[in-house]
Amino acid sequence: MPRAWVYILSCSDGSYYTGHTTNLEYRLAQHQDGEASDWTKRRLPVELVFCQEMPDRRQAFEAERQVKKWSRAKKEALIAEDWDLLKWLAKKPKFRK
Repeated sequence: MPRAWVYILSCSDGSYYTGHTTNLEYRLAQHQDGEASDWTKRRLPVELVFCQEMPDRRQAFEAERQVKKWSRAKKEALIAEDWDLLKWLAKKPKFRK
């Protein structure tokens, strides 16, 4: 079964781009060449700041969809691998103490 990854890129304007792929090196090269997405094409250069190998493409796609919905703070906690902060940010604001 082919490997797959979910990844986050940091764009030159400070925004984040989340995607998934079965060929991480090739996909990163596409982003750097302005061929992968309109979002990253307008925000070059981009830098890989997070990637996680997933069991298959379907699960990588599902992880991408989940992370895209997250706040900037939550994405930054994931990038920093700050699991306690990520867990805290996952709570509804009224339950954060």
